[in-house]
Amino acid sequence: MSRIVLGVSAGIAAYKACSLLRLLAEAGHEVEVVPTANALKFVGEASWAALSGRPVVTEVFANADQVNHVRIGREADLVIVAPATADLISRAAAGRADDLLTNVLLTASCPVVMAPAMHTEMWQHPATQANVATLRSRGTVVLAPAAGRLTGADSGPGRLPEPADLEATALALLADPARAAQLAAQDMAGLKVVISAGGTREPLDPVRYLGNESSGLMGVGLARAAASRGAEVLLVAANLAVLAPAGVDVVAVGTAAELAQAMTAVAAEADLVVMAAAVADFTAAKVSGAKIKKSGPGGLTVELVQTVDVLAGLAATRPAGQVLVGFAAETAADASELLVLGKAKLASKGCQLLVLNNVSGGAVFGATDNEVIMVSADGVEDRATGAKTSVAHAILDTALKFRERKPE
Repeated sequence: MSRIVLGVSAGIAAYKACSLLRLLAEAGHEVEVVPTANALKFVGEASWAALSGRPVVTEVFANADQVNHVRIGREADLVIVAPATADLISRAAAGRADDLLTNVLLTASCPVVMAPAMHTEMWQHPATQANVATLRSRGTVVLAPAAGRLTGADSGPGRLPEPADLEATALALLADPARAAQLAAQDMAGLKVVISAGGTREPLDPVRYLGNESSGLMGVGLARAAASRGAEVLLVAANLAVLAPAGVDVVAVGTAAELAQAMTAVAAEADLVVMAAAVADFTAAKVSGAKIKKSGPGGLTVELVQTVDVLAGLAATRPAGQVLVGFAAETAADASELLVLGKAKLASKGCQLLVLNNVSGGAVFGATDNEVIMVSADGVEDRATGAKTSVAHAILDTALKFRERKPE
């Protein structure tokens, strides 16, 4: 069990922090909420105490014998501030200690995450951007806000990411605190990354389709990880069962043909392409324009034809210097058989790195955790296990090694 401090500053998005608190607590972590005085005007102290199961300390001089302004930060394994308003970011960047939360930020030696939420003009203001740069230079993880509906009729970048998105980042940092340095340094800044996710659906008639079990969680984890490290990310999403993460652009597709068309259109300009989507191998030779009716006791025969091989097509047109990563879901008796299958597929696909999943017994699809083996033409590159966002970071680490080699 880890000790998490959830800082809450005074933004309307404070209500979302209630859901984040519940997710972190349900994951088995001890969460102590430190709201600012004005944050309590949005969500009251009783709500935080009830959801966390802990008393809420809001003032530096409350329970002075416990020295909370030092204790809370020192004892934390992770501090996450959500929402982090422009005012809180400014005070943290200046190193002020005029309330309990800013004291906690000054005494914490664990990873510190800021999840900004404010109006677009405030987020884009040079002062805010300078404060963000200052915090990142000191090792603070400042996430990119989501774009969408803000207070009132306004819309744009500045929306607090969804609680599940924030939880995934928090758990990845708890699993590997050293990741905070990568996120703070924005080590993928300047890179264009294209990622496919989800599962394609091939129509049989207006109401039926051939599909697969992919939820898109792994591809979304990859997009989240790359965006949190500063990359410009485009997610080509095929029927996701989860929300796309904050800070990424999304192109929605349905079928294998649509995915192939979208990936071909956007991949050429990318520094890194990751084909994490589960693409149908077959599609109906003929799609009925009307719903297929049951007639009599017999069954139904459907003629299937192969779909386009999206990964092989991207490999054939891959520009020099681009890194191309593929995924392969296989059923194998053990890791040795999985490697044999993976190396054969790697040779046929032509990508530089292939990520292998053993999906025997229904594993991986829809699960929050994953276990992968990464192989290249040089042999086994790496293995990773854990929550999918943590595995995503490991995959990106391995993929980035190819950028250090001479362009092919």
